Amino acid sequence: MAGPTNASPRKSSWRKDVTAIAAAAAVILVGRSSFADHYHVPSGSMQPTVDINDHILVNKAAYAIRVPFSHLHIVDLSGPAPGDVVVLESPESGIVLLKRVVAGPGDTIEVRDGHLLLNDKPVPVETKGGAEIEDLGHGHQVRFSDGGGPDFGPVKVPDDRYLVLGDNRGNSRDGRYFGFVKREAILGRAVAILGRAGSPTWIGL
Repeated sequence: MAGPTNASPRKSSWRKDVTAIAAAAAVILVGRSSFADHYHVPSGSMQPTVDINDHILVNKAAYAIRVPFSHLHIVDLSGPAPGDVVVLESPESGIVLLKRVVAGPGDTIEVRDGHLLLNDKPVPVETKGGAEIEDLGHGHQVRFSDGGGPDFGPVKVPDDRYLVLGDNRGNSRDGRYFGFVKREAILGRAVAILGRAGSPTWIGL
């Protein structure tokens, strides 16, 4: 009689543990899908701002609250703005990319040798300490090697669409190749670099 009596509490405890672990995993998965996630950078298209193998913190609720594991928006918030670094699904392959928004709905955008004209005005680029600093509302480094990449426009951005480019303008497959991206394809805003060269860090984006 003692055997079954002692086993029953252990079995009940085991079930509670499994249930708690499953619930915690579900909360984490839902949170990563709808609110915050991290992203590993596989390429140099955003250099010198973001290096290869950097780990990025992404705010997935920056522009909308989504139904978990879907593109359906529950609540729409303010859309991406020029200068925002975002993660998005590539219109070509569906692969998740890291790029910078350079123009939004209604903007007229032109790219020449990697330099931008936004609404017919050149976006300022200043050299500081040997670095090229572009100003899209706030300063960020850019790179114009290899000719700055292909030219684009001038063209007006359609409704609900955005043009995204890499900061490494001469080495980035971006909107100049695959065109404008839909708002629903933009998964969130990159907030900061969390890890670089195997060490934890915090570099705001």
